[in-house]
Amino acid sequence: MQVTVCRVEHFNAAHRLHNPAWDDAENQRVFGKCNNLNYHGHNYNLTVRLTGEIQPETGYVYDLKRLSDLIKREVLDRYDHRNLNLDTEDFQNLNPTAENIAVVIWRRLRPHLDAGLALSVTLYETDRNFVEYHG
Repeated sequence: MQVTVCRVEHFNAAHRLHNPAWDDAENQRVFGKCNNLNYHGHNYNLTVRLTGEIQPETGYVYDLKRLSDLIKREVLDRYDHRNLNLDTEDFQNLNPTAENIAVVIWRRLRPHLDAGLALSVTLYETDRNFVEYHG
């Protein structure tokens, strides 16, 4: 019997979508307002889902307090109230699109979880724009 447990978190971060291989006109054409030279910010909502068997000893798929602590350490402490382009190692050479942010978060969490747990990350950049990554 597979059960999915979820943890929802929130963080605020600034970023600029930009491809340094392109000229200003091409960056503006592709990324529009998201290419603002002075960056722009989002109030990101993050949902982390773990799917696995219920452990008979605890009744848990995964202890949600442990998941909360893991997300805080690996995601919130690194990205909350940061400029993703300037303040983080993860996006020094990676365009911080919602897609890339979700993949990086998944990769930060995956090594800390049992291999038998399926991990899924959903990142809302706005109320209407979100991405999902399942590994």
